Amino acid sequence: MTADRQAWLALTAEDAVDPDLPICDPHHHFWDRPSSRYILEDLLSDTGSGHNITETVFVECSSEYREDGPEALKPVGETVFVQGIADESATGNHGSTEVAAGIVGSADFTLGDAVTEVLEAHLEASPNRFRGIRHRAAWDPNINAGSPGAPPEGILLDPKFREGYARLGPMNLSFEGWVYHPQIPEVTDLARAFPNITIILNHIGGPLAIGPYEGRRDEVLETWKQSTAALATCPNVVVKVGGLGMTFTGYDWHERDQPIGSEELAEAMRPYYLYCIEKFGPDRCMFESNFPVDKVSYSYNVMWNAFKRISEGFSDSEKASLFRDTAKRAYRLGISG
Repeated sequence: MTADRQAWLALTAEDAVDPDLPICDPHHHFWDRPSSRYILEDLLSDTGSGHNITETVFVECSSEYREDGPEALKPVGETVFVQGIADESATGNHGSTEVAAGIVGSADFTLGDAVTEVLEAHLEASPNRFRGIRHRAAWDPNINAGSPGAPPEGILLDPKFREGYARLGPMNLSFEGWVYHPQIPEVTDLARAFPNITIILNHIGGPLAIGPYEGRRDEVLETWKQSTAALATCPNVVVKVGGLGMTFTGYDWHERDQPIGSEELAEAMRPYYLYCIEKFGPDRCMFESNFPVDKVSYSYNVMWNAFKRISEGFSDSEKASLFRDTAKRAYRLGISG
């Protein structure tokens, strides 16, 4: 995040709503790249902006892979990298937030049963924090087909993928479902085929509003609702409520002269987020930041204020689930191994 972007975000300043409410942020990234950097100090700057962030969960982002060795094992370098950050956070020299209390890595399930070696290597690198795998599946013929790093069409339905995916169950690991909204039925099929594996749907299933979906928000919303309702019938699925700050959702927030405030942001998010909570229930929903990706559109403080405005009508126990308890349970935080 550049200094100019930070200065832009600072143009919209708000006091934190309900600042003492405990929050587990179940989805953020770390990377240190030539053109962009988001590491411990950057996250702590955000988590320290007014809300009570008690724990966080790191989710893979192709960061700090091993430069040599077997190709399949290169993603383990990311887990080693994040475990080091977690160890630094645990020294107590950086405040009370337990950073990367859970770690989600990457593995290629199309290896089939051979992916077991990769999963074991992740667990060896982080025996007390490693919790699951995200094998990115987001694909759309008009959005990213043929792009570098894009997954093949229908990866979640591929028999070889499922052979590898099946290894998660015996190892007590979860799966991060990162798809675009037309693919949600594929997640439902996967969930029903493997009811013993927890799926954590990322970013409410990625509703698209660019390319051929531009100008069709109401139509997409209805399609997304139908698919989301079907997915919610699978008891082994929980959902991360967030991600609308990404530009493929079609909002112009990142282009404004002044960043959006939490009241307007909450109003835009409500149709999606309240529907998720209605269908899944608070005990299977968790608000997420998706930082620094969503930081292109709004600040950390404004985002959590928006989430709190959306949840104003919920009971204290329901808020506890949405902001912390669902995440802690899904990622088994506070449980060794």
